[in-house]
Amino acid sequence: MAPSSSSPIPLLLVVFPLVFLQLSHHPVRAQDFFPHAKCSTTGNFTANSAYQTTLTTLLSSTETLSFGFFNASSTVSQTSEQITVIGLCRGDVPKDACRSCLQTSATDLRQLCTNQKEAIVWNENCTLRYSNRSILNSVSTEPNYPLYSVSDFNSDQYNVVQGLLLDLRATAASGGPLLKSATGNRVAGLDTIYGLVQCTPNLSEDQCNDCLEKIFGLVSSCCGSGNRLGLRILAPSCFFRYETNDRFFDPVAEALPPGHKKVKDHVSHIWSRDGNIANWNQLEGLNEIETGNGMNNAIPIHGKKSNSQTVIIASVVASISAVVILLGILFFLRLRRRRPRIRLESEPIDDIGTAESLQFDLETVREATDDFSDAKKLGRGGFGAVYMGKLPNGQEIAVKRLSRNSGQGELEFKNEVTLLARLQHRNLVRLLGFCLEGVERLLIYEFVPNSSLDHFIFDPVKRTVLDWQRRYKIIMGIARGLLYLHEDSRLRIIHRDLKASNILLDEDMNPKISDFGMAKLFAQDQTRADTSRIVGTYGYMAPEYAMHGNFSVKSDVFSFGVLALEIVSGQRNNSFRNEDRVEDLISNAWRNWREGAVSNIIDPTLSLGSRSEMARCIHIGLLCVQENIAERPTMASVVLMLNSHSLTLQVPSEPAFFMHSGVQSDISPTWGYNSTVSYDSKTTDTDRNRQVSENVVSDSELYPR
Repeated sequence: MAPSSSSPIPLLLVVFPLVFLQLSHHPVRAQDFFPHAKCSTTGNFTANSAYQTTLTTLLSSTETLSFGFFNASSTVSQTSEQITVIGLCRGDVPKDACRSCLQTSATDLRQLCTNQKEAIVWNENCTLRYSNRSILNSVSTEPNYPLYSVSDFNSDQYNVVQGLLLDLRATAASGGPLLKSATGNRVAGLDTIYGLVQCTPNLSEDQCNDCLEKIFGLVSSCCGSGNRLGLRILAPSCFFRYETNDRFFDPVAEALPPGHKKVKDHVSHIWSRDGNIANWNQLEGLNEIETGNGMNNAIPIHGKKSNSQTVIIASVVASISAVVILLGILFFLRLRRRRPRIRLESEPIDDIGTAESLQFDLETVREATDDFSDAKKLGRGGFGAVYMGKLPNGQEIAVKRLSRNSGQGELEFKNEVTLLARLQHRNLVRLLGFCLEGVERLLIYEFVPNSSLDHFIFDPVKRTVLDWQRRYKIIMGIARGLLYLHEDSRLRIIHRDLKASNILLDEDMNPKISDFGMAKLFAQDQTRADTSRIVGTYGYMAPEYAMHGNFSVKSDVFSFGVLALEIVSGQRNNSFRNEDRVEDLISNAWRNWREGAVSNIIDPTLSLGSRSEMARCIHIGLLCVQENIAERPTMASVVLMLNSHSLTLQVPSEPAFFMHSGVQSDISPTWGYNSTVSYDSKTTDTDRNRQVSENVVSDSELYPR
């Protein structure tokens, strides 16, 4: 009788010996030693503090990345303390690979050095550090991280290595302010030695020389003998490496920065576009040594071991890991047969059990809202009616009640529960619970007393309550909430329906993003997606999404840009006649900005407040609504631009949906403002226009849809 497929033992008896034989001869790789972090013991910050918020924003911002280097500084809110972040990639790494490495390193720092005020992490392709000290224009060689081979050169070969490194040091140090990096090779006996040296480009030529000289001097003290077959020493301000493996280096494929010196004779710059990391498989028994001071290790340190010891330990660990992985796969396959797949994003969600602890019973909600009486009704939208209520403990709540004849609400309801149950941020509306009983579908939120932003900003009387200080706080809060959704939460979420009526204001006029019924859940490494079910509100929808169903975090950035312009101007982004022109808000803002008449865009009721700050917000808004998706900033960059007024802003290009001046028409554009729509991207333009024209006006509500 054949063995049961549910038993993993027979399979393991066959697979385990093969896996063991394969892995027992696998050499130790340099990747096994990264990431490596050093966390300072000089000071800590508390969780959810202004220091952490500022640091998270700085670590997330790589928009200023240029030739593998970026730096950013910002003062911690309501303090004199300033944080500086510096990132450096190897000079041969392409920009996309560099940015990816720095983003990974930022995650590593948050995990390995959870609350230290100063830390550094090294990865295979990059270094990332931050500090509350002044580090930008100073040379730092400690802490450092040496890695070396257990095999040695002979003395004649090592003399060649020393000559190569000295020449590379001179070449790198004389590089311009954009890049201080040099690579080259020399023949030494039967081997060819390949080397790379690099400094952070903010250093002067003398500083770069001094930094490299200091870490060259560490070789004899850190690494046993000074003639290792392969060696690298990584320091905060500079690093070097050499080896006999040529697969790391490829012919020139990327332009050098303007004014960068060519290297002469036997030393040559060699640049790689493929992003391949160094293959250190030849350096079997690669060791790491601890030097420097003032930092604690955030990951385990491997002591000196012989080559055979290293291989044995690696083999045992790898074999055990293989067994665990195989058992896990078999367990998962068995479990998968028994359980239905839980679908996310736009698929029907059949299980919201992850939020069961938030479930309310219907009777409690009925009592809280006086059985959904009209006196408790706050408004109505596409989702259904919204009611105010009070729980037995005195807590005020808002209840969204799914309309029984609403065809669109079931999916949005389950989507919102699934997402909001796992999100917590001061600029997101808080979901207290839900109710699923009989035909009732209810969402229970914290009650936000000041209604939504559109009730204030577009009302000629109420908007006077929103002085510039409050409006700026609202813009900043929305930006931080979006940054949390895009980068800082456990999930990566695209909101897809950001607009003034979906921004709620609490008693202190702090903004809270609401309505996640149309939100999309992304994998952490996912950057864009397509959909045939286009939902949202025209006037706020990015063109690539409205026309083709393509959406990404940059779709939310576009919506934020529209919202920022509305907040500063007090005008809706719909068509309005301005003298002999018919323009929308974006076109009007773009034209006035180009003509140097920014004051024409600012709400006349804003008689007090910083005009330069208002103009800066308009500038940021125009950057966000650019037609070219790649040119729009990330929300991390937006937060940084709002926080740091010393940061120079790029010049925006023409926005999407730009209505050129001089057009005269009595007909409003087909895409009406605030037209909430949902259609399949395969429908015809006629169908879309009919759907939009039937929904040119949508009611704003406290908890829309």
